[in-house]
Amino acid sequence: MRIIVTGANGVVGSAMVKYLRSVNVEVIKWDRKKVSPFIYNEMKEFIESVKPDILFHFAMNSSSSGIENESWKINYDWTSELAWITKELGVKFLFTSTALVFSNFAKGPFTKSSLPDAKEGYGFEKMKAEEKARQQNVNSYIVRIGWQIGEDFSGNNMLSYCENEYNTKGGIEASGMWYPACSFVNDTVAELFRIVNEDKPGTYMLDSNDRYTFYEIVTMLNNRNGNKWKVDRNDSYIFEQRMLDDNIKLPKLSTIFNEYTPYLL
Repeated sequence: MRIIVTGANGVVGSAMVKYLRSVNVEVIKWDRKKVSPFIYNEMKEFIESVKPDILFHFAMNSSSSGIENESWKINYDWTSELAWITKELGVKFLFTSTALVFSNFAKGPFTKSSLPDAKEGYGFEKMKAEEKARQQNVNSYIVRIGWQIGEDFSGNNMLSYCENEYNTKGGIEASGMWYPACSFVNDTVAELFRIVNEDKPGTYMLDSNDRYTFYEIVTMLNNRNGNKWKVDRNDSYIFEQRMLDDNIKLPKLSTIFNEYTPYLL
């Protein structure tokens, strides 16, 4: 099996590359310096030359290079083109979206019948990209994910956020009224690989959080990491963001954190 991965240097992309190699899958990273995400013919020729079985599209506009409307072009236009090209070439296409397609005004927990309502920013761009991917390729796998919990303090994940808050502010303020959509990144990539190989195309929602507030999650992560951080509860942010999907086989946080539950009693 051969798989192309966009965004291979990001939190999810790098974890996916590592996971695929561990199960003896050939991985080809999409290098934007060699293959432009803005030139259709370059993209098509690259995919044709690789002849992949699957294309995992994780890339996002993490830093600006000064191109006008770059965020929209990366998050929306590139997704649209990849959906079309993979349909034309008969390649499985999986696009990772986000729980942020639901605004802070929406009422969770969210299910597949919940209508995305983001009005601006990253969530809006991902919401529109979802719509376009479905139009371009009816066999797209569109998977919404929450905040990823990494294995270290690098990249844009919950652990690195907490570490940065502690280092810069001396403590972490965490809401006991926010139930975030989240999962451990290694569980996420394993489930993405399972979905694209075992399930039908469609929309999926990956979330391991079955019961915990952000304050509880940070407290348990702190326990797992030697109680280094100072964690203070601040309930100014109130939001039920969790996503429910019966087709998902992610480990639940209650199972993962079971040994730490007494700290919350």
